Amino acid sequence: MNKTNNTETITRRKLLVNAGKAALGTAGIITLAAALPGFPSKAEATGGSTEKWPWPYVKLDPDKTAELAYQEWYRVFCGAAVINSVFSQLREKVGEPYKSFPSDSFVFLEGGMAGWGTVCGSNAGANIVSNVIIGPRIAGPDCEHGHTIGSEMMQWYSETALPVFTPKEPKQKTAIVQTTSESPLCHVSVGKWMKKSGYALASPERKDRCARVAASVAYKLVQDLNAWKDGKYVTKADWMPGKDVGITAQQNCNECHGTKVPAPPSAKK
Repeated sequence: MNKTNNTETITRRKLLVNAGKAALGTAGIITLAAALPGFPSKAEATGGSTEKWPWPYVKLDPDKTAELAYQEWYRVFCGAAVINSVFSQLREKVGEPYKSFPSDSFVFLEGGMAGWGTVCGSNAGANIVSNVIIGPRIAGPDCEHGHTIGSEMMQWYSETALPVFTPKEPKQKTAIVQTTSESPLCHVSVGKWMKKSGYALASPERKDRCARVAASVAYKLVQDLNAWKDGKYVTKADWMPGKDVGITAQQNCNECHGTKVPAPPSAKK
């Protein structure tokens, strides 16, 4: 930025560094600063650009992707595992800007975002991947319907008995029961599985279950992306909360909240 009266105006980067040194540390500062407009990324420095969005995609093998996601779960958990299972392959097949994408930084999606049990990290990771490759739901032919692969993943996750993928060499040999969450939330999904299986949150069985769920989501995600790449993807979702109930929502709020579900003004009597 320009200098005024011999005093340098604080730039975004300097403001971020000065404000965040103590709380974030060097790694956090670099990660956040890279997200600010005007901060040159590694891709830009090497001739690529993260500003060209959506990013290119080449078809991947769903089985290989699922196996990668399963293994990655034990390193960076659900959200980053799904992202890495796709982007690690695209780094090799496409190169930039995937090489500069900090997939591991999304480890915070574990446990429904920092352990708060909100949207399952696998769903969040799938939405990040599909959004980077296809673009936001407001763009393209699906905007009229409000559906994207990421959005539809939430419904598929909610309605499917998970996990559906079994790794070639599972870390846990115990049979992993399947459960249908009827919700995209980590809290509900894991809770229902724990109740049916009898295993605690910290058990190896629960961990392997979630690793297989991440792998299942990664498998489905690549299946859908491949169909989209071939021009054969057909929307399957029938849940449109904005139009159906007039508020951002999921389908089974009453299961947990009963009469305390907030209603939009138009729905109030």
